[in-house]
Amino acid sequence: MQKPCRGGACPRPAYSHKKQYNTKTSSLTKKRSTNKHMNDEHFMKQALQEARKAFEEGEVPIGAVVVQNNRIIGRGYNNVERLNDCTAHAEMIALTSAFNTLGSKYLMEATLYVTVEPCLMCAGALYWSKIGRIVYAAPDDKNSYRRATAGHSPFHPKTKLEEGPCKEESLQLMKAFFEQRR
Repeated sequence: MQKPCRGGACPRPAYSHKKQYNTKTSSLTKKRSTNKHMNDEHFMKQALQEARKAFEEGEVPIGAVVVQNNRIIGRGYNNVERLNDCTAHAEMIALTSAFNTLGSKYLMEATLYVTVEPCLMCAGALYWSKIGRIVYAAPDDKNSYRRATAGHSPFHPKTKLEEGPCKEESLQLMKAFFEQRR
């Protein structure tokens, strides 16, 4: 039975397509698990492209993309200086973009690819987003969430955290940025 929509006729069909969609999702999940490393590298390279944009604009070169069902649903790079906003981190911008794309405040089926390990502020936002997975390229001993959490994970209990590919590229970009500033 079709539910009535606000304002008149509903453009959605009367039948339910959930079963078909779930079947497609599970086959996508199988493909994703067999090509996980290849996909991680591809999406981390997308995050590195975002980081290069930050570098070109004189921002700390950190980039992020949010991916769901092998599709980028949010992108971001640091905009702290340009916006004069200390909360304009790559992760925050990518999360906001993903929320707007989906029309949802939760990202349980999504993965965040970020070039540098998240800070404590971004870890808090990731906790509330309930993101399914976080993949970072390079650790950040000086500014990451680990500095303040004493070994406790600040992420949602169901969130998986992984160090991923492109570590050297990310570290080189950060090193070049700070050498340029000296």
